[in-house]
Amino acid sequence: MSAVPDLQQQRQAFYGRADTQHLAPLWTRLKSLVPAEPTPAGVPHRWAYAEVRPYVLESAQHISAKEAERRVLILENPGLHGSSQITNSLYAGLQLIMPGEVAPAHRHTQSALRFVIEGHGAYTAVDGEKTLMEPGDFVITPSWTWHHHGNESTAPMVWLDGLDIPICALFASTFREDHHADEAPLTRPAGDALARYGSGLLPVGWQPGSLNSPVFNYPYARTREALFALARGAAPDAHLGHLLRYVNPADGGWAMPTIATMIRLLPQGFATLPYRSSDSTVFVGVEGRGELRVAGQRLALTPHDVVVVPGWMPYTLHADADLVLFSYSDRVAQEKLGFWREQRL
Repeated sequence: MSAVPDLQQQRQAFYGRADTQHLAPLWTRLKSLVPAEPTPAGVPHRWAYAEVRPYVLESAQHISAKEAERRVLILENPGLHGSSQITNSLYAGLQLIMPGEVAPAHRHTQSALRFVIEGHGAYTAVDGEKTLMEPGDFVITPSWTWHHHGNESTAPMVWLDGLDIPICALFASTFREDHHADEAPLTRPAGDALARYGSGLLPVGWQPGSLNSPVFNYPYARTREALFALARGAAPDAHLGHLLRYVNPADGGWAMPTIATMIRLLPQGFATLPYRSSDSTVFVGVEGRGELRVAGQRLALTPHDVVVVPGWMPYTLHADADLVLFSYSDRVAQEKLGFWREQRL
């Protein structure tokens, strides 16, 4: 009867000696290191824009865009408190630019997206081109490109920032550089990239210089037209609704190399069948109203609300009125690495 306790004591003593050499037994950790299914640390959560907007606007009373460099309130997943992450692999925040302000120019390894929430006429300047932003616009800031933001309108401008900060941190590949001036030089006229690359045409002999789409502003007016045209010509997918992905016109792939961006329409009264995928997803309400049901929760979706769903967690979407949702995730990175999978339940 004493053999088992003796064996356990011998093992513990061995583990202790191994630890002095910075060694650890895999067999005590294998199931947690390689679980049968994904075990994301984050939880489902909704940020109701009507509730968080006052905090976003109040931030302008405490710090300027110039002093803050980026005046942003981070959307931090309650299950990842203190991490500055909305999912295991992605960051999100609401950025505010007040009239007359400029957020100074810098560049960094991380790729960023902007999804415009409210305001008209503020701008972002990316890699030498300035673009005005309107609600629903999806704007890309590629890795290591100079960029600054400004507001020449008379009202506040708010957009959602989405970045691959945790992915860069995983690879310890983070670099950043501040520009010597608040505004980086402009070398192309406004609208140049969209006109040159966003009309189903490409200049003869042009070769892409990065993995990002050469179009860096996808205006919502065009996106909405395409989305509702799709809805008029086909029935919605039972699990996804009418779903479109933003593409890189150079190769037909995702618009960004690490972040997958999509937009969908759910017709009034439509409800999806349960669905899950390995990528944790951030949803943003654009138009209409409905709800997302996940893990026994019913999370309302109205314009500008933000909802996060951890990977491999089944969910359904329900539209009370025609519901348009923007979403982003790390699906593109998972696909390239051969990790991504989905399940239609």
